[in-house]
Amino acid sequence: MLKGIESPIVIVAACALINEDGALLIARRPAGRSLAGLWEFPGGKVEAGEEPEDALVRELREELGIEVTKTDLAPLTFASHAYPDFHLLMPVYLCWRFEGHVTALEGQEVRWVRPDALSSYDMPPADEPLKIALRDRLKTFERKA
Repeated sequence: MLKGIESPIVIVAACALINEDGALLIARRPAGRSLAGLWEFPGGKVEAGEEPEDALVRELREELGIEVTKTDLAPLTFASHAYPDFHLLMPVYLCWRFEGHVTALEGQEVRWVRPDALSSYDMPPADEPLKIALRDRLKTFERKA
């Protein structure tokens, strides 16, 4: 553990999955889990010895039934947030290409939303800053298109 840091650091990789209409996929955390009812970007914990991109490929398959390759993932930003029991470090990736149909396989509700509409959804504290980052970044891509 690093000096001055009391809590363990947990690495969770997240994906801003974007469909052909430019909407982002968000998922609602199901009842019985921490932060239940809040919306988040798909992803999950990076296991020991696993690269963040490999974790996302695995998590997107397990949670949503879609196939993504590591080369489909473009690094966007990261989030860092101190929760009471741990410190979360979350690399966030953009992804426009995936194979299959998004299906909620773990009891979560999923929804495609426009980047400008993210502010209407309650998210965990670590995800909150991502709303603005994604909105602004995707506007940049829209201007180039």
